Amino acid sequence: MDFTCLSPVHLSAGDLLRAERTREGSEFGQLIDRYIKDGRIVPVEITINLLKKAMEETMQLDQEKFRFLIDGFPRNQDNLQGWNSVMDDKASGRGCVKFGGVLFLAEAVCIDRCLERGKSSGRTDDNRESLEKRIQTYLQSTRPIIELYQRQGKVRTVDASRGVDEVFADVKALLTKEG
Repeated sequence: MDFTCLSPVHLSAGDLLRAERTREGSEFGQLIDRYIKDGRIVPVEITINLLKKAMEETMQLDQEKFRFLIDGFPRNQDNLQGWNSVMDDKASGRGCVKFGGVLFLAEAVCIDRCLERGKSSGRTDDNRESLEKRIQTYLQSTRPIIELYQRQGKVRTVDASRGVDEVFADVKALLTKEG
């Protein structure tokens, strides 16, 4: 998916973790690998530091790029507390990053799509066993975070069960509307 036409910079927590997992000399590579294969959430300190580093590098390269669409984070209460602890000054509007809300892609066909993606992605977590663990993790840990933001009126939902182009058009329209 090409997010370049949208004003926020897209950062995928999962992509950052997978890149760190394979980076030569990474002190966390094996740990990240185990967590991903087991369908568990990587410790917040690792994910936060990768996100923070990517945000800082992006803003150093281009000061106009200070809006981020962070994909796949926070995934549990620990992630949320870690974000608030590390990024509060930056995400509160006093610094350079402002929290705008949650974009929730509601989809009932996620297992089938991930299994299809797994045929060519090379991802170790695109298999039925890992996906079933990930769904349990989602239900127990991530869904409560989404519900928290829903109660605050900060969730924007897009039906992701349709075609990629339709979903992308909806996301683009939503981000444009939200400013």
